[in-house]
Amino acid sequence: MSGALAERIAQEHAAAKVGLPSSVVSAERRRGAVEALASRGLPTTRDENWKYANLRPVEKTAFTSVAIQSRGKVALSDLPAAVANYARYVFVDGVFAAELSATSSPNGVTVRAAASSESPDHGGPIASSSDERFALLNDAFAIDGAIIHAPKNADCAACVEILFVATAEAKGAASYPRVALSVEANARVGLIERHISTGSDANFVNGSVQVNVGPGAQVDHYRLQQAGARSTWIDTLTATVDKDARYAMHFVGLGALAARSTVRVQLVGERAETALHIVSLGDGQQVQDGFALIEHIAPNTKSDQSVRGIAAGRSRVAFNSKVVVREHAKGTDSKQSLRGLLAGAQSEIDVRPQLEIYTDDVRCNHGATAGKLDDNMLFYMLSRGIEREIAQQLLKWAFLEDVVSRIAVPELRKYIELNLAGQMKETAALKDLL
Repeated sequence: MSGALAERIAQEHAAAKVGLPSSVVSAERRRGAVEALASRGLPTTRDENWKYANLRPVEKTAFTSVAIQSRGKVALSDLPAAVANYARYVFVDGVFAAELSATSSPNGVTVRAAASSESPDHGGPIASSSDERFALLNDAFAIDGAIIHAPKNADCAACVEILFVATAEAKGAASYPRVALSVEANARVGLIERHISTGSDANFVNGSVQVNVGPGAQVDHYRLQQAGARSTWIDTLTATVDKDARYAMHFVGLGALAARSTVRVQLVGERAETALHIVSLGDGQQVQDGFALIEHIAPNTKSDQSVRGIAAGRSRVAFNSKVVVREHAKGTDSKQSLRGLLAGAQSEIDVRPQLEIYTDDVRCNHGATAGKLDDNMLFYMLSRGIEREIAQQLLKWAFLEDVVSRIAVPELRKYIELNLAGQMKETAALKDLL
């Protein structure tokens, strides 16, 4: 990050800090975030784990939160249909919008807006990893967020939907979605998190998500990114998973001109498990970039990553997966499956699995492939009288459905499948399958 950009962030924060609520992030923490950014800077494409990201729009972004100036008008008709049995909480430009929400406290799980909370500083320790520096920007400027708490033994598999809507032009202000999910021992939670744009779609969105999964708890986290076609969408997710607990994240990235997601999961308790199921679809000149770091810290932990990406047009889809097995993590079981499909003459796929192992008695395997459609499979389908275009569409669909089929919410899965088919311009050919 240039010195001029660091100075501009500091100046914008100084001008806005009077209106930044301490109930969301304490003034001390905000000040620490700005100081950390001044000394460490935001990532650039010179950073190894950011070399495929499109960060050029950041230089032209105004970092002040939208609500400090004005919030765009959003109607119920602008929102996707709610998922049955899920309480919906809507945030417009990062601020809770009660008039658009259908709230409740299902099975004891509580959700509240951070701006109305009495205790500040939600979010754990300040970002320490160089790959989490955009979370510092969220700390500095966020003005609201969702705080979700599941008490011990709560059973809420169909639970909460958080919908973030961005409306403002990036040249005028930014949006800072923020989620803190805390799940106590032996609880079960299903969370849907969606990101969309309305009105102007040239937004700058910088999100931060923190997840803490207690002993024996289970979390299914469904994330859908459908930002506007000219948006820059960046987020940072950190999760800690305790003894005998499981955290599963399903992420589908469709929107934005420039998108980047950073995920860090720490398996801190014995027999903790995590599963990351990720689909990214790029077209036109989109850049969809992702990085995941999974740290096996305790013994007998397990991780499973399945990533599928399709790049069409002149787009780029990239994913870098790193698994670190610490010295006390004997009995680790880790799997990485990263696959990319080129669907355009000028498209680009970059997939990179990494392993760092500091102990023995582990079972780790990884695989990565990038290429075009399987010629043998295509020939087989053509030999059965299937038209070439339809055969290609079906093969691309099967490539993605390997991961999408793991979404356990039927209504959400069908919505995602229809949007995937629509973005691939194949809705008519695939409608009978859906």
